[in-house]
Amino acid sequence: MRQDNLLCLKKKYKPVTTDSNHGLPVYQNLLKNAEITGLNQVWASDITYVQLLHEHIYLAAILDLYSRKCIDGKLSRNIDH
Repeated sequence: MRQDNLLCLKKKYKPVTTDSNHGLPVYQNLLKNAEITGLNQVWASDITYVQLLHEHIYLAAILDLYSRKCIDGKLSRNIDH
């Protein structure tokens, strides 16, 4: 694998995208027992990061939970933009 340059690169930095230690209210899951029967009833969103060769970028995406398709998304170098 070394001769073919197929070794894994170690991650040097892992950005923090979730802060669970806060004093803000945590809301219950209102969709826990919901039955989703069609498009555009429920959307969900999340933020993650994509590691590139020399940097990372953030990906924010909105998904339709019925179709599991991406409604919209945005890439940014900053988590707050």
